[in-house]
Amino acid sequence: MLRIRYEGSAASEGPTGGGEAGSGHDRLLHIAREVADDLATDAVDREQAGKVPLDEVSRLREAGLLTLLTPAEHGGTGADWRTAYAVVRTVAAADGAIGQLLGCHYFLSFGARFFAAPALAARVERESAAGQWCWGGGFAAHEPPLRLTPTGDGYLLDGRQDYACGVAVADRLAVRAARSDTGEPLAVLVDPAHPGVTCVSDGDVFGQRLAAGGGVEFDSVAVPAGDVFGSLSSDEGVLPPFAGLAVPTARLVSAQFCLGIADGLLLEAREYSRATHHSRQPSAQGSWQCGPPQDPYALTAYGELVVAARAASALADQAVESLAQGLARGDDVEDDQCAEITVLAGAAEAAAARAAQEITTHALDVIGSCATSARHGFDRFWRNARTHTLREPVAPRLREVGDYCLNDAHPTFALPA
Repeated sequence: MLRIRYEGSAASEGPTGGGEAGSGHDRLLHIAREVADDLATDAVDREQAGKVPLDEVSRLREAGLLTLLTPAEHGGTGADWRTAYAVVRTVAAADGAIGQLLGCHYFLSFGARFFAAPALAARVERESAAGQWCWGGGFAAHEPPLRLTPTGDGYLLDGRQDYACGVAVADRLAVRAARSDTGEPLAVLVDPAHPGVTCVSDGDVFGQRLAAGGGVEFDSVAVPAGDVFGSLSSDEGVLPPFAGLAVPTARLVSAQFCLGIADGLLLEAREYSRATHHSRQPSAQGSWQCGPPQDPYALTAYGELVVAARAASALADQAVESLAQGLARGDDVEDDQCAEITVLAGAAEAAAARAAQEITTHALDVIGSCATSARHGFDRFWRNARTHTLREPVAPRLREVGDYCLNDAHPTFALPA
């Protein structure tokens, strides 16, 4: 495999906001690039082996990336989502599965701020930072609901979640469960080491092999009352607008993952083409000279792919900035603003998913038959992108965007897998 340095993206080089100084943003991006370089050295071998990514999570932990979003007063770095998204995209360019794993960790670990009371959220963040937790799980509504049964001093959790990200490596799981008496869906924090929790790795998936995804079963698992965050109800008026920002936050994790996949393959394809291409231009002596690629088909194809990536990136940047402004307003954010941010994030996710699928397909066409060699691992980009976009299809996002455009309809509260 070619040794490639992952220099980040346009999204990772823009201005930061919130509480994160520009120098802090640059430092964290530098750390993310070093981690990406490290992951890239054996990405093909690791992906083909498909082992549980314990070593990879250790790399993220040692680099200090797991506590990036945790406030400094709670023991973390105190960065904002602009920086977190740039880190996810940078890591995903080198290893898509680890980029998704990190992005899901960021979203789930931030969930306490969306769904829990401030004191509970602060306690959880302090414990997470102290223990350097890696978070896994998921809040998707389409999963068969887990049952949360009230007891005298807490709850019992039962049921099976068919798919959750990071279950094989998580120190804590954040899941969706419905109260057995009222049916209200709640966000629940679970220690996977507790008796009654069984994680089943998704070993036969053709892509995202290192995202540590799989099913998880709960058999009368004791859950303290203090580990139940709050409601995930989509009923109108139940959640405040700030909690509604969880949806665009998660959508933009998906978008940055897709953009990272596109960045990674474009970079590797470019370096491969530069290293192997011989232009057929005769010299004055009549011999064929090596030079930069001049095949008009290849140049046009690369141009189209770069345009697709840059266009999707620009839309994602706009959505990230809009989300950052909404998060900065906190409890003062309004329903209309939340809806606009959610629609923009959905559009960015759809554009990024389409760009990732287009680039991971047609970049292989430009490389040619050499792309079929397993030693290069070019196919992993397509497999990772396609696995993700099958789990997070574009059609529902497009329908939400269209309904908002035509009817001013606010998107429903629906968290991704």
